[in-house]
Amino acid sequence: MTAPILAPDAANIAAAVVALKAGRLIAFPTETVYGLGGDATNDNAVAAIFEAKSRPAINPLIIHVSDRTMAEQLGQFDDRARRLSERHWPGPLTIVLPRQRECPVSLLATAGLDTLALRLARHPVAAALLRSFAGPIAAPSANPSGRISPTTAAHVAESLGDKPAAILDGGPSTIGLESTIVDLSGARPRLLRPGGLPVEEIEALIGPLAASDAGERPRAPGMLASHYAPCLPLRLNVRTVESSDALLAFGPRPLAGAGTSLNLSLAGDMREAAANLFAYLRRLDASGARAIAVMPIPAHGLGQAINDRLCRAAASHGS
Repeated sequence: MTAPILAPDAANIAAAVVALKAGRLIAFPTETVYGLGGDATNDNAVAAIFEAKSRPAINPLIIHVSDRTMAEQLGQFDDRARRLSERHWPGPLTIVLPRQRECPVSLLATAGLDTLALRLARHPVAAALLRSFAGPIAAPSANPSGRISPTTAAHVAESLGDKPAAILDGGPSTIGLESTIVDLSGARPRLLRPGGLPVEEIEALIGPLAASDAGERPRAPGMLASHYAPCLPLRLNVRTVESSDALLAFGPRPLAGAGTSLNLSLAGDMREAAANLFAYLRRLDASGARAIAVMPIPAHGLGQAINDRLCRAAASHGS
């Protein structure tokens, strides 16, 4: 059994809101990946998200909001947060801030921390759902914890079956990488996760970002060492391949000799590569190959986030 995949028309969005208010889960599209959403103020709904994903309870959830007014009711904004949100919201940016004193978001959603990760997504279906729900929605990626993130409604159905009450189909994700997460809860801004917004654009507004501390307790999603993993082992930065390999290529000169090959971007375009990453990993994972070999990908712009995802995916197999 799988959840019904629904067109995101007014009637289905209204039905999704009814389900959310009843404590059920709804999968919905964003420009980055599909999310598994529940009422962020309902402890039982938040617990159902962790259960559906088999997600560690120490791993906080992103809290989606309908506008900046709602965000400022939940988190304590400073000048840096206002500058970033004015420029890059709605969009693929999550900002970690101290909780407001009367913040109604479940402590389970924030893993008991005194901070929360806030996002205002750009996708029109996400925006319509959040406006209609008129409250914060906790929504990590709609896949089992640690596995490849979903960029289509079909990916959600394959991964989660009937765990959501329904899946709103907004088409393929246009960015295809999770949001960039910046921690502004301290004096020095920190990059917790590179993602769909290049770090350079953030640093142009608020200055250099410090790196997260190795081994620290996760303050946001995507910080666990092993994450985004296919079932097949990954070999990164390969220079040669074998016929038993599936090749994840990049650029105009893909390696020859692999049994199956998909090119993230023949033109070497980082936006195209990011949009294709998770969908191509899924296809190669199902190819019957022995392993997935990955060509080198430059680490500038969105390449930083692409390499981050690949390194975390490879870590699950000890690569």
